[in-house]
Amino acid sequence: MKKYVGMGLLLATTLFANAQAAERPVRLASDFTYPPFNYKDETGTPKGFDIEIADALCTEAQLKCEWITQSWDGLIPSLLARKADVIMASMRITEERKQRVLFTDKYYQTPARFVAAKSANLVIDKAGLTGKTIGVQLGTIHDRYVTDMFGDVAKIQRYTGQDEVYMDIQSGRLDAVFGNSDQLALAFLDKPRGADYTFVGEPVTDTAYIGEGTALALRKQDKQLAEKFNQAIQAIRENGTYDRIASKYFKFDIYGE
Repeated sequence: MKKYVGMGLLLATTLFANAQAAERPVRLASDFTYPPFNYKDETGTPKGFDIEIADALCTEAQLKCEWITQSWDGLIPSLLARKADVIMASMRITEERKQRVLFTDKYYQTPARFVAAKSANLVIDKAGLTGKTIGVQLGTIHDRYVTDMFGDVAKIQRYTGQDEVYMDIQSGRLDAVFGNSDQLALAFLDKPRGADYTFVGEPVTDTAYIGEGTALALRKQDKQLAEKFNQAIQAIRENGTYDRIASKYFKFDIYGE
């Protein structure tokens, strides 16, 4: 009799734990330093394209979701330590990252580019960047690219937030910045503060660095949750929700090919 009672208690405990797990919100992690994709307004409320897309995906997948804040370089460690369930922070799909996390299908894709002062007449090659200082966000694919390509001839200045990069190029501390072309245009070049700056060099599309698109990242074992998000991405693309959100932020096709 005691054996069956014990089994019953174990089963009840397991069912209760599973119910609690089912009720727990899906924790979405971002660094909120990347307008217009992800940032916080003056009240501390998450805003931006990533945020609206994530909210739409959670609604479509019938998931209860909540946001948590994590520095960019701590996003993957936080995910793997189970402090977050999903990274939703404009993270590119790269082979290196695929060794550690499971990516969903992409939800947008753009090239990367350099920006410099119009008056600088900067040439983007080793000779042109020798002795120059390039600003990038710490731990990003852009950091890796400029380090590999120009780290032996240029100084690479790394920042925890993209807005810090823009402040330093305006103050003259940087000769160039490197990042996603869309973010550079929308958050800097198209603003009054970016009037004296321009794209230089050709767009960088090398998938070894730039990746296969931008996606949500999950733990590798969370395949069912990833599939829910994949189905939701397809659904909002088909029902017009994606285009409605994107049109609020971009005058071009952010989804890409």
